[in-house]
Amino acid sequence: MFTGLVKELGTVLQVTPNKEGKELSVASSELIKHINIDDSVSINGACQTVTSFDAKSFKFQSVHVTLEKTSLGSLKAGDRVNMELAVRPMDFMGGHIVQGHVNSMAKCVDIKSTGKNYECIFKIDENSMKYIVQEGSITLNGVSLTVATISREKCQFGISIIPHTWDETTFALLKIGSIVNVEVDILAKYVENLIYYRDKHKNESQLTPEWLASKGF
Repeated sequence: MFTGLVKELGTVLQVTPNKEGKELSVASSELIKHINIDDSVSINGACQTVTSFDAKSFKFQSVHVTLEKTSLGSLKAGDRVNMELAVRPMDFMGGHIVQGHVNSMAKCVDIKSTGKNYECIFKIDENSMKYIVQEGSITLNGVSLTVATISREKCQFGISIIPHTWDETTFALLKIGSIVNVEVDILAKYVENLIYYRDKHKNESQLTPEWLASKGF
């Protein structure tokens, strides 16, 4: 599990295609001090497993399904990536619950700035849009963010990025047309699943739309 707070920008050193997918090598100066084999690390929001490391870099194997479902498949040497190690029990939960399981990809369709504060608009598929709510949490390229605006008709949502986040993550490289990895709030998917089984087994669950509304959802 992660928090969506990026700890370091890494640089892709090498991408090696193999039978399983691609093996990637990423340079690190800070996280490498704490990395061990089998550790989970978030790479642009996708949870990957460290397979080997040295003093300045680490490697991981991305399998075909990951390469197809995320933007990791388009990474090349020289690209920058957001990185975060898995959260520990003693760490501050500063972002929100992030699994590192990418649900979809979204395209940046607009960028506006007021000083060094940026508002970015993204277009996403309709199936993923249903999980996105205004002022709700969302993870883009491994960064925990708050949804600022939504347009359900256009399947678009907007986020507001503060100067620190813009400068310290790959958002500084964002441009119109850029593709980002998206992980929606896992709590929304659990609620959807519970409601599905309530409808399938009538009257066996008290989790109703009326009950949720009474609790402020």
